[in-house]
Amino acid sequence: MNDSLKKRILVIEDESHIAEGLKLNLSLQGYAVTVAENGNTGLKAWKAWQPDLIVLDIMLPGIDGLSVLRSIRLEDDRIPILILSAKAATDYKVKGLSYGVDDYLTKPFDLEEFLLRVDRLLTRLSWYEESTTGNKDDIQGKNNYTFGDNCIDFNTLIARGQKGEIQLTGQEAKLLKLFIQNPGKPLTRQKLLEIGWGYTRGTTTRTVDNFIVRFRKYFEKNPKKPIHFKSLRSVGYIFHADSEPQ
Repeated sequence: MNDSLKKRILVIEDESHIAEGLKLNLSLQGYAVTVAENGNTGLKAWKAWQPDLIVLDIMLPGIDGLSVLRSIRLEDDRIPILILSAKAATDYKVKGLSYGVDDYLTKPFDLEEFLLRVDRLLTRLSWYEESTTGNKDDIQGKNNYTFGDNCIDFNTLIARGQKGEIQLTGQEAKLLKLFIQNPGKPLTRQKLLEIGWGYTRGTTTRTVDNFIVRFRKYFEKNPKKPIHFKSLRSVGYIFHADSEPQ
């Protein structure tokens, strides 16, 4: 089969013998496969190659698998992601599911079961694509978010804030989604960098602070006394959709 017609699978796995074994067996099933050995290269490969499915380990050097998962879900909630990890504890499975993973399989695993799960996820993706054809307007209408007197359209990246209409950048929208997905939960600067930027060159904790300054100017009635984007001393930030009791 022409490679351009094959389903593309990205394997993000740092154990080379497992990664190569997965690549070999998936290739024998007719898939095009690319391997990334850590979270950073995995995120780059996802953006550059645009795979149809991702097989993801949790314990990765650099950015861990759960942070990779959360970063991808900020931009794409459609692509099937299968976690393949030695972490068998229920806590990890619950976190994976809450962050948007589609399936979770623990190591050691049965190869036949793994291949069946991959096939099922790709089949489900095909059903989804067929069912949403011609219904794009309905889907886009669900991608708006309102908090306080503010509204964000994540399809057009246009927000309406305290001083009128704002054209958001892609990075601003990504970071806003991360806060919106975690209302009332403290987010450290380190975690915001991991998920929001993937520790790309030139990003520092000051980068995060600068974005918060922008958000306060956009969305707070009084940027000096924020009620939505609040600081947590020595920790990071916390987002509240509604006003807190003063």
